Amino acid sequence: MTDILVLGAGYTGIAAAIRAAVRTRRHGGRVTLVNASPRFTERLRLHQTAAGERLADHSIDEVIAGTGIAFVLGRVTRLDPVRREVTVGERVLGYDKLIYALGSVTDVSVPGVAEHAYDYDDHDQAVRLAARLRGLDQGVDQGVDQGVDEGPGKGRDRATVVVAGGGLTGVESAAELAEAHPGLRVVLLARGRPGAMMGAKARAHLDSALRRLGVEVRDGAVVTKVLPHAVELAGGELIPSDATLWTAGTRGLPLPEVAGLTVDGRGRVVVDSALRSVSHPDVYAVGDAAAVSQPFGVMHGTCQGGIPTGLHAADALAAELRGRTPGAFRFGYVHQPVSLGRRDAVIQFTHPDDTPRRWYLAGRWAVRYKETVSSSPMPVYRLLKRGLVPVALFRLSAALK
Repeated sequence: MTDILVLGAGYTGIAAAIRAAVRTRRHGGRVTLVNASPRFTERLRLHQTAAGERLADHSIDEVIAGTGIAFVLGRVTRLDPVRREVTVGERVLGYDKLIYALGSVTDVSVPGVAEHAYDYDDHDQAVRLAARLRGLDQGVDQGVDQGVDEGPGKGRDRATVVVAGGGLTGVESAAELAEAHPGLRVVLLARGRPGAMMGAKARAHLDSALRRLGVEVRDGAVVTKVLPHAVELAGGELIPSDATLWTAGTRGLPLPEVAGLTVDGRGRVVVDSALRSVSHPDVYAVGDAAAVSQPFGVMHGTCQGGIPTGLHAADALAAELRGRTPGAFRFGYVHQPVSLGRRDAVIQFTHPDDTPRRWYLAGRWAVRYKETVSSSPMPVYRLLKRGLVPVALFRLSAALK
């Protein structure tokens, strides 16, 4: 038997685990999946959770049912690639091959972020933010109806929510929160212009949608500190904030670097063309946890690249068990899909290197497109269990094997 250990049960980890179980079962593969939570989190939709929407709840046991995968619940505290061991709580799990899919976490290097800001590192944080915003809504209503000013919003007409980070996650979050809570003031802080990677027409639609929703955009804003009830910008300006959401950058967990794996400047595992660690080839790294080089440069973390890397790692591992040389991972971007609340969206179609093409979608057709590409991955997982891979995923990854 070959013990295959998969760390992380996000979109990419589950896809890798199911694919590995299917592809290696005839060659002695035995797959174990480790995750800190018993539930599957749709991280792509956490901005909807933060806005108060209830999404479908899936347990990991339910998702992997019928695959033969063993599930271990617990947080990974130590990785020893020399002894091929992983410590999970008080348990020590051995492995022959490891797929590292623990993703990324919020970069909290700016003072005050860890203590005073919400983030999307887990589902519970989004739920807590949703509860905070409901409370602010109630406080605003009370202040308007009864002339009551309470808490950090004292002296202001409306409570303020600050979204720090002008990337696609920040834009989606600001739009979603503004639409769901029209009584709140939503401020989006961005170092550059939101949607800067898009073409002019798609970017114009994004700007128009944010204006329509009442989002105050501050580009060129560099946050130097997050305080309990404010955000400090370079130059000393303070922006009052009753709730701060931090979406300004991610990095890998410290676990691989501590274990001695080669990582890049953001803590991601550096991998070869087959997605194996360049320093420890028995470890595959996928998704946001990996620094994957392509002809256009190192891939940035997106949902487009996550599942394809997981599938390729599983296939490469299976090839190794059959005594074959794993093929190289090939990938090209297709689009930049951005929801702008529940009734609007913009889709910028791209070249494989993620630079914008002339084509884009906006409005209700873009909403339908966005809901399709970021819908629940459960249908994909069901196909994987049957040994099938959706053709769209091969197109997205431009896999030439």
